[in-house]
This record gives sequence, C-alpha cells and structure tokens, in this order.
Amino acid sequence: MGNTTDRDASKRALYARRAASFGANATDYAEHRPDYPIAAIRWALEAVPTVPAPIVLDLGAGTGKLTEGLLAAGATVIAVEPDDGMRIELMRRLPGVRAYEGTAEAIPLADGSVDAIVAGQAFHWFDQQRAFPEFARVLQKGGVFAALWNTDDVRVDWVAELGRVSRSEASTPPLEPGPAKLPEHPLFETFETAQFPHSQRRTAASLTATIGTHSHTLVVPPQQRAEVLQRISDYLHSRPETAEGEFDLPMVTLVLRAVLRPR
Repeated sequence: MGNTTDRDASKRALYARRAASFGANATDYAEHRPDYPIAAIRWALEAVPTVPAPIVLDLGAGTGKLTEGLLAAGATVIAVEPDDGMRIELMRRLPGVRAYEGTAEAIPLADGSVDAIVAGQAFHWFDQQRAFPEFARVLQKGGVFAALWNTDDVRVDWVAELGRVSRSEASTPPLEPGPAKLPEHPLFETFETAQFPHSQRRTAASLTATIGTHSHTLVVPPQQRAEVLQRISDYLHSRPETAEGEFDLPMVTLVLRAVLRPR
C-alpha cells in the first residue's frame, strides 16, 4: 500500500528527472525559448555597486538565453551550467563567454569574485539551503542575487486555456503574476519583486515546439508527449488569435532580487 513517504519519493524522483531533461534537447531549447526584457535585467542589476561593467554570474545558464541579455546590458558574464548538452550549446552560440560546469550548491568560482548572481528559469531547481551560502561566498560586498522567470500571461483568456490544454501527468501548477511567498535567508536583505510585460513572436507550430521544450512534456512517455503536443497544435489552430500566421504570446517576466547583508 502506498504511503506519504512513497509519494514524496516519487515526487522527488520526478522533480530530478524534470531538472535533468533539457540537455538532450538543447538545440530546440536555444531555438524556441524566449529571451528576457532588458528592463527586467536592468532592474535585477539596479542595486549592483556602480562599476563600468559588473561581473555577473549567470547560474544555471542553460543555452545562454539570459546571458545574451546580460551582455546587452553591459555586464561581463561568467556562465555556470551543470548539463553538458546545454553548456556546449551555450559555448557554441556565445564563444566569448567563459562557461564552467557547476551547480548552485557548488559554484566553481573564487570567494568574492562576482558583483551579481542571476538565475533565469533556474532558481526553482536549486537546493536553497545549500545554495544561499554559496551565493554569499562568491559575491563581493554589496553584491546582488536575482532570479527571473518568463511566464505566460494567464490573465489573457486564450493563454490561460492553453495552459490547461498543455498539461501532462508531470505538470505542476504554473507560476502566475501576483503576490507570492518570497524566499528569505539571513545572509541576504529582504527580497524585492517586480513584474515586466514581455511577449514572444510565435506561430502555432513554433509555440507548440516551444512547449515541447518544457520539462513536463520532456519526461513523459513518447505517446503521451505526442498526444499533448497534438492537443496543443489543434487548440492553437482552433483559436482566431493563433490559427494563422504569426502572433504575439503575451508573457510576464517575474524578477526577485536581494542584496547581500554586510558581513
């Protein structure tokens, strides 16, 4: 008979599978995942001590989606990514960026070596109890940690319905705009949060492919994956907003940031 311990173990196993699911699909991830609005990146780095080009660690950098925005904002970027496939794709696309294997819980950088740490679409995978002391170790005095997420704007009816159509047995509730419990840690000042409007130009086919790079569609059996993606495609072709040609997918970029407390 199943019990709470078994269910918890199953959830942890699924979570680990989802976290490790991206590397084999790194090329599709790089092609289809959205970028980040420059206003959100600038807000994330707003409290960084003034220097001509802050040194920023992109932690869990994936294929470099946030790295590109950081470079555009004038930062000198160091990327750390645990997945070989994702890191190789980042190095192929951004050969001038230093990229290292590592995790949030074991960052391969020296003490006090960066002005800021950012995580795009990655903070929820971190073991926060182990990660925050690592953040504090590698940040300089007054350094900043920030996390960013691109989320579909479910305040728009057709987008909300797309979220329901897209669900698989591995899905978890999506992040939504609005109040949420903020992280906290004694090594950091109180977290602040902000939201920024964003969008991605898509077609029915490319948006279906985008959702095909999400972990909840990557870890399910092939037949269920095919069924979910077909359901998404059918839905998009049935809606007047998305049936023909290109359209904008309404999004919201959520940002959290906190400053390192004085030692």
